[in-house]
Amino acid sequence: MPKNKGKGGKNRKRGKNEADDEKRELVFKEDGQEYAQVMRMLGNGRCEATCIDGVKRLCHIRGKMHKKVWIGAGDIILVSLRDYQDDKADVILKYMPDEARLLKAYGELPENTRLNEGIAGGLDEEEDGPGDDYIEFEDEDLDKL
Repeated sequence: MPKNKGKGGKNRKRGKNEADDEKRELVFKEDGQEYAQVMRMLGNGRCEATCIDGVKRLCHIRGKMHKKVWIGAGDIILVSLRDYQDDKADVILKYMPDEARLLKAYGELPENTRLNEGIAGGLDEEEDGPGDDYIEFEDEDLDKL
């Protein structure tokens, strides 16, 4: 039988991102970079994103983030623009929902950008009208049955 020369199997690789919960410093864009919002995931480490400058670009998720940082539709990302291909870009960083809210508050993202924070973000926006969550029956309706 061959000797095991590795450091462990797939379970060792699974438990690597323990330090992701820590607060990190907010990263702003530099020259050659742009903020974007993911429109849809395409597979094979690629996604389609609309940049803040209004251009739709095919973005490639860099190898350091691939299978470690999960990107979904509606996420705010930082992309590096390519000098030789304007319709393609590389994903550098994914912003967490609270970081995206801070970027919007600082004026880095335009006001019309819809931050899609999933279920938690949708609960905060309640309408003033009557809620459609429940049906109210009167006592007369129950007596007729």
